[in-house]
Amino acid sequence: MKKLKYILAVGALLALSAAAEGQTRSFTLGKWVEIQNSILKELNRSYVDTLPLDRIERLGIDAMLEGLDPYTVYVPEEEQENFQMMISGVYGGIGAIIYKPDKDGNVIINEPYADSPAVRYGLVCGDEIEAIDGVSTHGMTSSDASEKMRGKPGTTVVFRVKKLRDGATWKAGDVIEVPVRRERINMPALEYVGMLDDTTGYMLQSKFTEGVGQAIREGYHRLRGEGMKRLVLDLRGNGGGLLGEAVNIVSLFVPKGSTVVTSKGLHIGGDQVYKTTTDPIDLTIPIMVLVDSGSASASEIVSGALQDLDRATIVGTRTYGKGLVQSIRPLPYNGQLKVTTAKYYTPSGRCVQAIDYSHRNEDGSVGHIPDSLTHAFKTLKGRTVRDGGGITPDFEVKGRNYSRLTYSLVLGGIIEDYALRFVRAHASIPPLEAFHFTEFEDFVAFARDKKFDYRSSAKTLFDEMKKTLAEDGLSENMTAELDALEKRLDMDKETFLRLKKDEIIPFIEEEIAVRYYFQEAGIKVRLRYDDQLRKALQQPSI
Repeated sequence: MKKLKYILAVGALLALSAAAEGQTRSFTLGKWVEIQNSILKELNRSYVDTLPLDRIERLGIDAMLEGLDPYTVYVPEEEQENFQMMISGVYGGIGAIIYKPDKDGNVIINEPYADSPAVRYGLVCGDEIEAIDGVSTHGMTSSDASEKMRGKPGTTVVFRVKKLRDGATWKAGDVIEVPVRRERINMPALEYVGMLDDTTGYMLQSKFTEGVGQAIREGYHRLRGEGMKRLVLDLRGNGGGLLGEAVNIVSLFVPKGSTVVTSKGLHIGGDQVYKTTTDPIDLTIPIMVLVDSGSASASEIVSGALQDLDRATIVGTRTYGKGLVQSIRPLPYNGQLKVTTAKYYTPSGRCVQAIDYSHRNEDGSVGHIPDSLTHAFKTLKGRTVRDGGGITPDFEVKGRNYSRLTYSLVLGGIIEDYALRFVRAHASIPPLEAFHFTEFEDFVAFARDKKFDYRSSAKTLFDEMKKTLAEDGLSENMTAELDALEKRLDMDKETFLRLKKDEIIPFIEEEIAVRYYFQEAGIKVRLRYDDQLRKALQQPSI
């Protein structure tokens, strides 16, 4: 009887506590809503200039949400199309990536997609778009041009185009009108399916949009027909997407009814267990999943589940560590709130979310976490795995480290500019299997006249050190030593480019191949030079 009274008393206290907490939260929310409304009303009544209400309200909303986590965001009505494209990978347009080298220059067709409206209507890499639906592209940003090119499938957009090459009814340099009928453009999440050798199938998956699970299923059957005896699923750089598609992919290779992931939240509906609901297509084929610090969210669900269920060997480097569930909530005036509602847990019970996502590496991924701060979990067959954020691979195989110079050439658009110049000068290139870039001295001459930061990492650190020494008043006593070291570290642009030739050529080769043979050709070139993949293939299966 005493025990029953104790239980009832504790229950009553908990109920009172929960009610009090709810009242406190409601009071706090009401207080701040009232304060905010009062401030806005007073500003509207008293502020010296015209009040930019839309701008300050959006800034306030964004700042409020940024204080929670990086993934809870407000999506107003005017941004819905781009938001839906991220989820579905589909948009209405012509199917081409454009490029604008400077504000006053024309928009250039950079990378048309294979079998796209752009290709069918005769647009090629290097064509200059002078106007879109009669509006000049001078002064137009790339994003503005993209917006004008997109539209409802079935509608027509008219380009005024300066042609790069001769055609059936025009000459190179002619300016012609090209009407293009927009279509539904599907950005494939499964970017490449092919055989690496006689027995190894390979799939490159870049995101988790609608239908990618079915695409993996179809890709598997195709590769099986080509002799596949083991499968490599490449999730490097895959930032995730739809949870349901992650479950669909795991379902292909584990028994029906297996737990893939569990979500746990504070509120009703936050706790859910996601199990496989369909029969698998293969329970025995060896699977290797490639991951890196850019593999996040749904990529971590797939790699974590297959690791915990001892169904795949995970190879690469530790994943990003984003284990937060986002849900979409409707808002007034057709807005939406993408809000974090729960955390992911792998079948063994590991939380994918980093312990502290405020202290991360430069790329945002999980920093070093001592084992003393993590917990051990067991896979289906009893292997030990640990939490702490992200998925730690079964075998660590690091990717290539590139020099600061190479990053500068890629991110600064120098290689992209050169590829466009190359296309203008070469009507064709050999078949992809025989194509290798051999005009590096031409690239050196091109890059020599371009402005970009070509300092080495060592020279960059030296410049920072020299600046700090000067600020501290110490450089005057070290002039001779600093001058001598600077002389050793200084390297002219052309010499440094030639020194890093082997690093740079694969990027040039890929950019050129894409412009003649479309995006899949770029992936094939990348695979030629993928040392991390080659080393991964040497690892044993678990």
